[in-house]
Amino acid sequence: MSRFIRCSSQRILQRCVAVGTLAVLGGSLAHAGIFHRKQKPLSQKDDALASVTSSQPDKELFDRAMIAMKKGKFDIARLDLQTLLNTYPDSEYQMRAKLAIGDTWYKEGGTAAMQQAEEEYKDFITFFPDKPEAAEAQMKVADIYYKQMEKPDRDPTNATRAQEEYRAMILQYPDSSLIPQAKQRLREVQEVLGDHEFDIGSFYETRMNYAAAIARLQSVIDTYPLYSRVDEALLDVGDAYSAQARNIANMRLDPAAKERLEKLFQGRAAHAYDRVVLEYPMAPHADDARDRLEAMNLPVPDPSQEQVANSAAIEQSRAPVNLKYRAFLLITARPSTVQAARVGEPSLTNPPQIIAPELVKSAMADVSWAVKPDGKPAPGVLGTSNNLNTALAANGESNASGAGGETQSATPAASGLQMNDVSGDNGVNGTVLNNSDQGQPAPQNAAQPPVDTQSNPPSTAPSGGGNATPAVPATNAVDDTGHPTAWPSATKDNGGLPTVAPANSTPLPAAEKAAPAPAQVNDVPQTGHPVNMVDQTTATTGKKKKKNPKPHFTGKEESSSTHKKKKGLHKLNPF
Repeated sequence: MSRFIRCSSQRILQRCVAVGTLAVLGGSLAHAGIFHRKQKPLSQKDDALASVTSSQPDKELFDRAMIAMKKGKFDIARLDLQTLLNTYPDSEYQMRAKLAIGDTWYKEGGTAAMQQAEEEYKDFITFFPDKPEAAEAQMKVADIYYKQMEKPDRDPTNATRAQEEYRAMILQYPDSSLIPQAKQRLREVQEVLGDHEFDIGSFYETRMNYAAAIARLQSVIDTYPLYSRVDEALLDVGDAYSAQARNIANMRLDPAAKERLEKLFQGRAAHAYDRVVLEYPMAPHADDARDRLEAMNLPVPDPSQEQVANSAAIEQSRAPVNLKYRAFLLITARPSTVQAARVGEPSLTNPPQIIAPELVKSAMADVSWAVKPDGKPAPGVLGTSNNLNTALAANGESNASGAGGETQSATPAASGLQMNDVSGDNGVNGTVLNNSDQGQPAPQNAAQPPVDTQSNPPSTAPSGGGNATPAVPATNAVDDTGHPTAWPSATKDNGGLPTVAPANSTPLPAAEKAAPAPAQVNDVPQTGHPVNMVDQTTATTGKKKKKNPKPHFTGKEESSSTHKKKKGLHKLNPF
């Protein structure tokens, strides 16, 4: 027992010594400052204005607004920022607060909020045009329309505005660090706009409206050279020109004019195919362009190494479109920008736009050139290398297009033929073809009747246009015998043309009166009483006999819902 007590007292003593040693060691470490924790003075924590070392109040407002904006409390953030602008006009946070107000509207989202954010960013650019943050504000304005873009088959207004704002940002702030991002966004916007124009051009081509199709597709080719389907657009332009060349065979033109016109349009188609092979040799439709050139028996050009390298770099920069992304596009309203190029310089200006009415005028000028070349060179190929107005001026023609931009049919003409107006007493104002350029006599276009042929004058005179003379004399012009006067003499001056007149002007005899029609005969034999005889019963009673009398009803043998048995005592009669 005493041994157990002695062991316990030793353990307690050891523990006390250990605790005392740790206490002494901890005090020395604390005195050395190893575990010393610095505490903030209560005055700075409770009241920011009580201490001399406290931060400025404008910074406090700005920091509090940033915290509120991160938490989604945009109203509170705008209130703090506006307080900072109104209370401290000379603060160093004035510029950042003005830009942050636009950020609150931008992050809040919605159509109305985006409009308010654009106004705030525009105001910032107006007040601080030379600051580096002005490029950021311009970038945010473009991003507002970028976020509101719709699919290519919808209204392209937001995409067009986004393109304008990104172009303005790149041109106004070329030294900004946001330029690479702005260029990539511009490529994506131009991909959406290119899809919009390409779809419209393809629709016109399926309806065989080749002028409108070429106008739309050529705009895509000239404006968006980095567009993912620009090679297909060039191929469609060549196909449209080839279709126009095939349609020339149905035109009523001189064979030589047809040949010249057909070669002209086939040359334009070949030029479009050549551009696909040379400028986009690594594109998906380059092989199709080569096949079309070989089918036309034309040489296939060879692109240079630089052209092949540039086309390969552009095609490799495009992201592939997998099945998952295609399914996502079905449920979202955002357009697809995956196939936009990641390299290359986007176009910063729009070339002169080619519209369908100008193409129609150009086509009419081509027809006029083919009919009568007069030593002039053939019109150039429409596109970036050719000015349409220059081509029209070279042809010396200005033909009006049809209503609504539709192509008018070409006037049937032959090479070297001219149209001259002729008027005469026969009441016809027409045109005859005069081959004055070749010195040959005018062809006889209309067969004239023989002189001995007798014919009666028409009852009414045809309407003659211009200075035409009526073919029949007036109805009140009669001779002494009461007959109409004779037709004008064939010897009268009629522009060198003989007047067609009947040899015998004697009027026809009066038509005989038609014989009276025979009396009507009734094919049905009449038996018994006459049909019109009045029935005796009708005559005696004065009542009109029913047309279809009802049959007599026998209650014992027949039953009817309209003839019911009598009630009462007669119902009890068994007989």
